Amino acid sequence: MIVVMKQGATAAQIEHMIQRVEALGLKAHPIYGTEQTVIAAIGEKRDEHRQSLESGAGVSEVVPILAPYKVASLEVKPEPTVVSAGSLVVGNSHVGMIAGPCSVESEEQTVSTAKSVKASGATAIRGGAFKPRTSPYSFQGLKEDGLKILATAKKETGLAIVTEVISENDVKLVAKYADVLQIGARNMQNYRLLEEVGGEGLPVLLKRGPAASIDELLLAAEYILNAGNPNVMLCDRGIRTFETHTRFSLTLASVPYLHERSHLPVIVDPSHGTGHTSLVPRMAAAAIAAGADGLVIEVHPDPETAMSDGYQSLNFQQFEETMILCRKVANALDLKIGATSN
Repeated sequence: MIVVMKQGATAAQIEHMIQRVEALGLKAHPIYGTEQTVIAAIGEKRDEHRQSLESGAGVSEVVPILAPYKVASLEVKPEPTVVSAGSLVVGNSHVGMIAGPCSVESEEQTVSTAKSVKASGATAIRGGAFKPRTSPYSFQGLKEDGLKILATAKKETGLAIVTEVISENDVKLVAKYADVLQIGARNMQNYRLLEEVGGEGLPVLLKRGPAASIDELLLAAEYILNAGNPNVMLCDRGIRTFETHTRFSLTLASVPYLHERSHLPVIVDPSHGTGHTSLVPRMAAAAIAAGADGLVIEVHPDPETAMSDGYQSLNFQQFEETMILCRKVANALDLKIGATSN
């Protein structure tokens, strides 16, 4: 349920109600809006405490949360969440552009990519140092050496680092270097990992699993939010269907649907969502038209020689052309996109 505080409720009244909620054995999630503060009371047997909470000083009303996902719901926070991590700003008319190679392969490859995508308007560099691969014989990433290369790219360009963490045992290590922790599609329902990154406090990019429903994605986000981390970005990277002309089926209808259900920003990954370089630019622009708060695009200096996902990566010129196309759509919708739109 939600404890809605009156406009003008004092800090002492808000703190008292937080303590009251927790004294009842519930978990309190205060959300401070521009006009009102609400406190989400999460836990079992919530409704039996409703009348008790309604009598609190400074309380306007106590209402039930109907959605199965509580803190992620618009019922709790009607204002859109804006996630900031260094150079990356996502949400509420800010379109973040995250670009870079699928895998960190070398310092030259990663730094040159970072410089090029920044020049085209990207606001964050992505790159995998730890790579979960279907085959145990595929390239698994450079691990900490890859993280150090990403840190060098950040030092050279100022771009925020977005990189994947695949095990709860690696969260502390990755967090030493990253600005945003990415949870890949394979780990969307790895609840121990979600709780661990939630406790770390860094912004999290949560990718939708290839067979996950929207509710399952939002409930996965709830694990991170429930651990005390409000900075979660949802990412749709396509789902697996009977169709074979693309690597996955990119369901852009999920973008406005998620905005109708949650205050969390929504990112789209047209690289994995199509699996074909030629389809990425148009689907990137379409995602912005659908209301996406950001894009994740794979970019490589020479996609033909990439150690992973070269067939869906853009080269530097293709990314620049994609940014031009996306900027046209964003400008038509009065959105702020990329580093050159500030």
